[in-house]
Amino acid sequence: MITPARDEAQHIAEIITSVAQQTARPAEWVIVDDGSTDGTGEIIDRFAAHHSWITALHRPNRGMRENNVGAIEAFFDGYRVLKFADWEFLVNLDADLSLGNDYFERCLHEFRKDPELGIGGGMLYHLEGGVLIPETGPLFHVRGATKIYRRACWDAMGGLTMGPGWDTIDEIKANMLGWQTRNFPNVKALHRRPTGAAEGSWRDAVKNGRAEYFSGYHTFFMLIKCLKRVIERPYIIGAAGLFYGFASACLKRSPRVDDRALIDYVRKQQMRRLLLQDSIWR
Repeated sequence: MITPARDEAQHIAEIITSVAQQTARPAEWVIVDDGSTDGTGEIIDRFAAHHSWITALHRPNRGMRENNVGAIEAFFDGYRVLKFADWEFLVNLDADLSLGNDYFERCLHEFRKDPELGIGGGMLYHLEGGVLIPETGPLFHVRGATKIYRRACWDAMGGLTMGPGWDTIDEIKANMLGWQTRNFPNVKALHRRPTGAAEGSWRDAVKNGRAEYFSGYHTFFMLIKCLKRVIERPYIIGAAGLFYGFASACLKRSPRVDDRALIDYVRKQQMRRLLLQDSIWR
């Protein structure tokens, strides 16, 4: 398991304690302090000193939170120092989650039931006024905050793509190669900071628009998606940010994922979705 963490002093102790109490605990856990300035690194070191299966890795401070590629760069740094080579499942886990003690046991049960399941993970929830609210999305999409990769699927994909949208590209590629990907609505993970909250609604939407451009999304599909987002929270601003991020990347002719087959596949799936045909969106 690998956890990138930047300025997570408020939450990091809780997630480490939660993982230590799991009924199915990881064989090895690399926690990457991604240049924190709030004491996160010291907390990780303290736990690593008491748990031989936890490794603390420290990256220099780059001066800002960079959610587009910063987290995946930290993940790869953690991946490179893994000592346990004969793993069956690899987990990317965010530092601001709270998990039930049987979280991983229940997730692994889903994988055991379905040998074609390549990527999976619990559904994220956050609290609003004391009520658990699900962070919804397509069934095939597993939030990057809690992703579990089966080894055979990971090897078939060639690992992860270094770039924005990595946590969508992996699922698209896995589906293209014949694997199933899905979240588990019956397995809950509490997100202490809802997706995008660290950046604000506008910056998060712009980031997503740029990531979807990088992932090769069809322009027409994105226009329909932006129109749909106008009436979804955060109203107007989410749609505008998504459109701006995608359009600005398009106008700049920013690079896209270097995989023509993947781009063709996702665009075909998107057109099938718009035509109400079977697709990875179902």
